[in-house]
Amino acid sequence: MNVIWRNCICRLRQGKVPHRCQSGVHPVAPLGSRILTDPAKVFEHNMWDHMQWSKEEEELARKKVEENSATQVAPEEQVKFEIDANKYWDTFYQTHKNKFFKNRNWLLREFPEILPADQNTKEKVKESSWDQVRSNFARMQNTGTHCPKGCVSSDPPSKGRSNYSSVDLEEHRKGPGKTEHFPGSNATFRILEVGCGAGNSVFPILNTLQNIPGSFLYCCDFAPEAVELVKSHASYSEAYCCAFIHDVCDDGSAYPFPDGILDAILLVFVLSSIHPDRMQAVVCRLSRLLKPGGMLLFRDHGRYDNAQLRFKKGRCLSENFYVRGDGTRAYFFTKGEIHHMFCEAGLQEKQNLVDHRLQVNRKKQVAMHRVWVQGKFQKPLPWTLRS
Repeated sequence: MNVIWRNCICRLRQGKVPHRCQSGVHPVAPLGSRILTDPAKVFEHNMWDHMQWSKEEEELARKKVEENSATQVAPEEQVKFEIDANKYWDTFYQTHKNKFFKNRNWLLREFPEILPADQNTKEKVKESSWDQVRSNFARMQNTGTHCPKGCVSSDPPSKGRSNYSSVDLEEHRKGPGKTEHFPGSNATFRILEVGCGAGNSVFPILNTLQNIPGSFLYCCDFAPEAVELVKSHASYSEAYCCAFIHDVCDDGSAYPFPDGILDAILLVFVLSSIHPDRMQAVVCRLSRLLKPGGMLLFRDHGRYDNAQLRFKKGRCLSENFYVRGDGTRAYFFTKGEIHHMFCEAGLQEKQNLVDHRLQVNRKKQVAMHRVWVQGKFQKPLPWTLRS
């Protein structure tokens, strides 16, 4: 424990405590503020933030992973886990119902993008951004400076060089026309949660969305039992929500709404359960559902998380991919893997961080390193798609 404490203090002194931040942007607020400064107080709380590992600790974790992945599941068994993936999760929800996972009340704090932005604020930001771009463009004209070929701008163009009229931009903001009727077709702000399970994210979100006119939530899962649990919940209402069975790995399976209409997609502890060879196609398909400017919000297991280190030999499917005793699977990501996968899908990185925490079992007097990866990726706006 002294190693953990010394490592944390060193980073505090050096100003290296990680923050919730967007790429290239100064952080707005720290991801967490409960810092362990006295090792004697480690068991006073259940969780400590910003617990960066020492080189020795990371090396021990790496060796542990090498050990538990030395023996892999037989190929024929791996095929069974892939083909019957939905059956294992369906059995999971038949067994545990909605009692296994806690409600994710932290979602609105970490992902404010799942709520509509204040319109007055949006207008002020838009005006400020456009004024800045006009000013920059004027300077470029005066100095003869040009943007290199292939560069991507994240700001709107000045009126003088825009290829889009104000009507075009408004249409991109709204998404496809409303000639087609579908669940939520009259909404002005739409969210999809992928892998909704028993609704541990759905209902904390719905409790807020139902007070915001024009908002609508879609949620899907490939386990029929999970979708039924959501629909049978007392807070479920078709006026605000549409729950449906869907396998995101099946690219031929249609969604109950057209492409390009979603303002936000929530992908939380879902991608890790999919075979690594299929992850890229899933992210690309989800990207097509977003409207320009829409956000894909991600959180999942990180490399060397305690959950990975606890796997026994013989549970490894492939590198950093494991199967649990109940047949459900889990992959453990790095920040670099997430960056590559989401950018390959045509999305722009706005946030990509590793969340290191120390989880404490005060009853058993045990401390465990937890590692999660969290990211926010945006579908480019029309003016950023320049040749």
